[in-house]
Amino acid sequence: MLQTIGTEGLDDLFRTIPKKLDRPLNLPSPLTEIDLRHHLRELSRKNRHGEEWTSFLGGGAYAHYIPSAVSPLIQRGEFLTAYTPYQPEVSQGTLQAIFEYQTMVAEIFGMEIANASNYDGSTATAEAALMAMRLTDRGKILVARTLHPEYRQVLETYLSTQEAEIREIPYRPDGTLDRQEIKKNLDKETACLIAPTPNFFGIVEDFSDLSPMLHQEGALLVTSTPEPLSLGLFKSPGEMGADIAVGEGQGFGNPLCFGGPSLGLFAARREFARAMPGRLVGETVDTEGRRGFVLTLSTREQHIRRERATSNICTNVALCALAATITLALWGREGFSRLARINYERAEALRGRLQNIQGFRTRFSGTTFNEFVLECPERPQEILRRLRDQKILGGLFLESWYPELGPSLLVCVTELVPEDQIDRFAKVLEEF
Repeated sequence: MLQTIGTEGLDDLFRTIPKKLDRPLNLPSPLTEIDLRHHLRELSRKNRHGEEWTSFLGGGAYAHYIPSAVSPLIQRGEFLTAYTPYQPEVSQGTLQAIFEYQTMVAEIFGMEIANASNYDGSTATAEAALMAMRLTDRGKILVARTLHPEYRQVLETYLSTQEAEIREIPYRPDGTLDRQEIKKNLDKETACLIAPTPNFFGIVEDFSDLSPMLHQEGALLVTSTPEPLSLGLFKSPGEMGADIAVGEGQGFGNPLCFGGPSLGLFAARREFARAMPGRLVGETVDTEGRRGFVLTLSTREQHIRRERATSNICTNVALCALAATITLALWGREGFSRLARINYERAEALRGRLQNIQGFRTRFSGTTFNEFVLECPERPQEILRRLRDQKILGGLFLESWYPELGPSLLVCVTELVPEDQIDRFAKVLEEF
């Protein structure tokens, strides 16, 4: 090729480029990868008619920034096709990735140990209830009404074959858990309280006051976090005194893909390691003193006697966990907190603007993370239809899950929603 264009070599090819610039290049300031993608999409719109769709949907599934390196890395053959890490001599890469994942999850939740992941947030929550029942030898579960409705359905399905009783704890006018109802229902038969933060209404709660109350009665505090990015900004379950902390890890490097696959995060206090579902990868050394990784605890039927198994339906979706590990590593500690701050501030900006539109108001006064409940003057379905006409997915209509909330929408804003789209959303509601 060089001969064809008449150059002798690479140095000759690049000779016209000066070794040192005597003036700055006339280029705009650099952009973050997120902003660059928005910019490129704006440029691409010149090639076709109309706007792209913008989503303000949340409700347990969140679109977050996935670094470009994640997809090609998880598609490497040794990760994509390797399923079981049972033979450590040939699975050191997979085992080390899971070990790093466990470390990150434990740090995010402020807990001592984490397992190698579960199916998703709902099944992790149900497994936490079963684990609490095993640890306390009790069958009464207190569950917040503000826990994701589908998590509650999965929990009921799991416990339907157990000698268990589920007591629902209502919420206060500000959207937080009713402490008086907890006291009223808490007794020596209670295994645990399952408390969400952020809850289904997007409200962040501090359960530090509940932990001593529960422990006094011999019960455990289980936190369920459908949006763990919030822990980059608010108090972790470990800081609240939680015994078991679970959550949904889909937002860490796993795209919204027609409902799955997803990723269940599961962490606990060290003393409960042998009661945890799933498996744990541990760090060790081989006979020559070299660092290595092995499955330390595996509590499924295929590993141990059936009567000692904690669960047999808790696969750790290793590829999704790997995507989360790479994403968290690329975000870094500072990036994690910065993304959390952006999510909080953008949702607050939209929340403040919508409150000033006549007929609209936010339903709850509690602190929210990246979503909130918006009370509409009337006909939320008509509002959603008008937003769809503008290629905007405006939020979740809550009536089927919470009829007491009336005409209300659950609206979510993440860092992937540009500020101009927030402005478009508000203008449609102003016109309505």
